[in-house]
Amino acid sequence: MQMKYDSLQIGSFTFDWGSRTYVMGILNVTPDSFSGDGIIAKGDVIKQAVEQAREFILYGADILDVGGESTRPGSEPVNADEEMGRVIPVIAELRKNFPQVLISIDTYKAKVADAAIQVGANIINDVWGFRADSEIASVAAKHKAPVILMHNRSNPASVEVREKLGGTYLGAEYDDLLEDVKRELLESVDIALKAGVEERLILLDPGIGFGKKREHNLELINRLGEIRSMGYPILLGTSRKSFIGFTLDLPPEQRIEGTAATVAVGITRGADIIRVHDVKEMARVAKMTDAIVRGQ
Repeated sequence: MQMKYDSLQIGSFTFDWGSRTYVMGILNVTPDSFSGDGIIAKGDVIKQAVEQAREFILYGADILDVGGESTRPGSEPVNADEEMGRVIPVIAELRKNFPQVLISIDTYKAKVADAAIQVGANIINDVWGFRADSEIASVAAKHKAPVILMHNRSNPASVEVREKLGGTYLGAEYDDLLEDVKRELLESVDIALKAGVEERLILLDPGIGFGKKREHNLELINRLGEIRSMGYPILLGTSRKSFIGFTLDLPPEQRIEGTAATVAVGITRGADIIRVHDVKEMARVAKMTDAIVRGQ
């Protein structure tokens, strides 16, 4: 799977694509995360975020992904000011406490992304692939920030929520799943390039769980190599998601083994970064899988 670029350097950190799997730990600064790990509901937000980040780094996280708006099916959006009020103090404190770690801001809003980068975020992780807010691409270009562009066909009107299992999308239809996803990802890439984002700074995410039925998610993981063959590094985010719950009939807190299976298979199919809640366990899965498929 030939890459357009072999590596990416951000400050003193270098991604050497293909050499190993990198781990992104999820920090949900929300009250309503689908996985039950939103830290707003747990008291002192700053303290909770720093403690969780410290644990993530200890267990092998390369990136801390900070988000202030839940993206679970059926969740309510928040405005930019409220989102900034949640994430900006957290990012500033994380940068002060962990000056060497990479931080990504999980947002699709230009105003939030701009403020986050100014206080220490390195990467913009946009779940709408620059389609929701046209200005965010210009923010990325201005700051020369790496970007993660995700495929997304979410439709809040087509969600089924089952007790203990969470939500899934019912109305997602594709003429050709892989070709449709690839084409729409390239449309996001085009938005980025036209705004002045350097191609070497672009990463792609197939959008597991976003506007896709259970069978779509399973097929995308199995055929992830076809997304990787587009030449961009791939982030895979499957952690605790509802398609695992629907497959195993288990609630989010019991999906660690299912997540591990998706991580292992995803790495064999070419995933470069895994985005996970359970950093300790998934870092071990990644290390073991790397030893098999990359000889590391």
